[in-house]
Amino acid sequence: MKFSGILIVSALLGLHFDACAQERVGTPDSHAGGEAATEALAKAAQNPVANLISVPFQNNFNFGIGPAEATQWVLNVQPVIPISLSEDWNLITRTIVPLINQNSPAPGIQPVFGLGDINPSAFFSPAKPGKIIWGIGPTLTLPTATDPMLGNELWSAGPAAVALTIQGPWVIGALMNQQWSFAGWGDEEVSALLLQPFINYNLPHGWYLTSSPILTANWKESAREAWVIPVGGGFGKIVHLGKLPLNCQLGAYWNIRTPTDGPDWQLRAQIQLLFPE
Repeated sequence: MKFSGILIVSALLGLHFDACAQERVGTPDSHAGGEAATEALAKAAQNPVANLISVPFQNNFNFGIGPAEATQWVLNVQPVIPISLSEDWNLITRTIVPLINQNSPAPGIQPVFGLGDINPSAFFSPAKPGKIIWGIGPTLTLPTATDPMLGNELWSAGPAAVALTIQGPWVIGALMNQQWSFAGWGDEEVSALLLQPFINYNLPHGWYLTSSPILTANWKESAREAWVIPVGGGFGKIVHLGKLPLNCQLGAYWNIRTPTDGPDWQLRAQIQLLFPE
């Protein structure tokens, strides 16, 4: 499994270029007519509470873990399903299902591969938002990990919220949640914060620049060991595989603060299936 991450990146890039090749097939009129729709779809894909069914496949490659400088691959499958509750309110459900390949970070620790802890969230969001688009609701972590190294063996829950604004080519906002453990068989209690600010600048033809670092804090650790703070960014593009629109994205993030045995940097490669109405 050591090279599985490289193989997946190659597959993602291959799919990206195949889709781009297919996107170029067609008449000039069809491309001109779809330009505005493509740019609108790009902005919707960047909105965590958009009324849009999507299925992101987010590959995170974490490099430099532990004394062995190990590599960890995390594939997050994240289906997002909006539900119309009324004319005024939507319920946006988002579930993160992680598959993890963890190489040995130190002598005596075996590599593992399996399912991590599943994290469903639900956001109540206005169906007709104003300049500020927002959502708020609960988040839950289920102790579904197939190996103790891949999860906390605890049930956790807490509030989640997202807020953003779309101004011209800009999509700017942040998503956050705080969870506390309340049951399970793990030895260490959980009190964890996740904060993901995001800023996107949309370009013509479905291209965009993006930065969406994922900051985390483990409040049960000392101040020195609690935080992971990455900086970086990347780019993305809306392409079409036949009639299916895809949001392809590639980025890199360097951890300016990380626990002693935490990763040095991360490569993120994502393909998001989009199902507009």
